[in-house]
Amino acid sequence: MTNLQALVIFNITVIALLALDLAVFHRHARPVLLREAALWSGAWVALALAFNVGVYFWRGPQPALEFFTAYLLEKSLSADNVFAFSVVMSAASVPVEYQYKVLFWGVLGALVMRGAFIATGVVLLSHFAWAPYMFGAFLFIAGMRFLFNKKKPDIQPGPSPVSRLARRILPLSESCEGGRFLTRRAGHVLATPLLLAVVMVETTDIAFAVDSIPAVLAVTRDPFIVYASNVLAILGLRALYFVLAGAIAKFYYLRTGLSVVLIFVGAKMLATPFYKLPVTVSLLVTLSVVAAAVGASLRRGGSGKGLKLQLRRSV
Repeated sequence: MTNLQALVIFNITVIALLALDLAVFHRHARPVLLREAALWSGAWVALALAFNVGVYFWRGPQPALEFFTAYLLEKSLSADNVFAFSVVMSAASVPVEYQYKVLFWGVLGALVMRGAFIATGVVLLSHFAWAPYMFGAFLFIAGMRFLFNKKKPDIQPGPSPVSRLARRILPLSESCEGGRFLTRRAGHVLATPLLLAVVMVETTDIAFAVDSIPAVLAVTRDPFIVYASNVLAILGLRALYFVLAGAIAKFYYLRTGLSVVLIFVGAKMLATPFYKLPVTVSLLVTLSVVAAAVGASLRRGGSGKGLKLQLRRSV
């Protein structure tokens, strides 16, 4: 099976799963309970691991190791997305029963944009000798900036340039209009706050993809592995949001850990023309740093009791 054939089959499968998710399991607007979100999050992780096994038998141990490392890296870096999405939901005043729908369409659009980003990154790395230095330096600087900037991601609840532009293109209604994205009043088409939230989710994810995609390209330059790891990590982000949205602030040291990971992969990419670090080293470093950050956060929160209580209240 060629990469192109695998890509077609993979995309058809993803589209079928998304259609099943929206048309069957979340056909009606309703709040997503914590237990349900946790089960869905586990299901998406299990699907990614099953895909990883398939890669092992199809392509061999090295591509399978690259996929697992890329997936773990992308999944870890998506923690900032959870915080940003919660700010978007608050800013757009999205009722809890419509938040899953907003995330569904926002993430679906983000997947298309990420595909374009990945293709561009792979072409640059394949044709320009300076590209690894550019990506490596970008990741290293981004990691240092996050490490020494203790503030949360710069996603403000007030009007952003994106939201202001959206309001100029389509006037905004004040209500969600029963979960619709567009409504009509007095002969005029109006966007609802749900459509504004979808646009903000997509643009927010693009901002974070600028960091995460170069980081994954530091692990592997196989476009199919990079794309598949991104897609499977992002698909599980919707369920992860409902698990962690109310508790993400309790992971005090996670952002510091992710900063260290970005610095490491940036340095790794800068050194690639001279020495190629084994993928196993990248996997061990990512696992160790993220585990240490989570463990330190739990200890600071009182052996995780405060965090567990926050999780129960988060949905």
